[in-house]
Amino acid sequence: MSKPSLLITRRLTDAVLKRAARDYDVQLNADDHVFSREELLDHCQSVDAVLPCHSERFDADVLAQLPDRLKIIANHSVGTDHVDLKAAKQRGIVVTNTPDVLSDATAEIAMLCMLGAARRGAEGNRMVREGKWNFWSPAFMVGRQVTGKRFAVLGMGRVGQVAAERARGFGMEIHYHNRRRLPVELEKGAIFHDSVESLLAVADVLSLHCPTTPDSIDLINAERLALLPDGAILVNTARGALVDERALVEALKSGKLFAAGLDVFKDEPGGNPEIAALDNVFLLPHIGSATFETRDAMGNRALDNLDAFFAGREPADRVA
Repeated sequence: MSKPSLLITRRLTDAVLKRAARDYDVQLNADDHVFSREELLDHCQSVDAVLPCHSERFDADVLAQLPDRLKIIANHSVGTDHVDLKAAKQRGIVVTNTPDVLSDATAEIAMLCMLGAARRGAEGNRMVREGKWNFWSPAFMVGRQVTGKRFAVLGMGRVGQVAAERARGFGMEIHYHNRRRLPVELEKGAIFHDSVESLLAVADVLSLHCPTTPDSIDLINAERLALLPDGAILVNTARGALVDERALVEALKSGKLFAAGLDVFKDEPGGNPEIAALDNVFLLPHIGSATFETRDAMGNRALDNLDAFFAGREPADRVA
């Protein structure tokens, strides 16, 4: 019996690729570049399944041009904003993601972004590397201490809950807003706010952990930034589309925000040069899940979903 044919769009870990090659007739992206729209469609014509990353966009037009034989898109990501789920469902294409396995790694990056922003990590690192550290005084490189501050989580899902747990380790008071209030046992003493506006008013550190939807684009805009306490810190390890970057630049320049720690941007790869030019930002290149352990787990989770589908079972992580 022939193996199902599988397109893997980006370079995955060796362990995941070895497993995929054992069970599937695999097509690989030889040089790990981002496929153009035309390349993506061309490679998809001869496969039964595709295992993409968030770098590949499956909008309604692309989905309409996929062959009838392609029946499943098993994403190597939790977020699915790069796939038009409604259009996929209309085409009869199953879509899965990889929840749970990257919560710890992403929450760790949120803590790194928070501390890097609060303690002026990027500025200090650059000073030492460039040989400009030639002075010290009690007023030198003074930052914000996070211990005892209010850590506000916008989006208390899997990653948000782990980030809250890590922040508790710094003695922070946890506040959150979510579409639905968590059960008391999952709140673990966190204070629920029934509106975004109420949460922002108490956010010494605002950490974003919500998905991108049509309603959440530019969720953090000039009006909402103005609601934060003066000198607040913004952390975004979720999606760049959540933040109006022009408004963020103004808030950072004016001092309304003390600093920001960002792992995601509207334009990726590359980021925003206006943000990068500011000293009071700690920046990372979208590496929230970039640990060996997590990338192995994500790839294996995607393959688990494919295995279930081709065995005639319902994939555990089906989202469409």
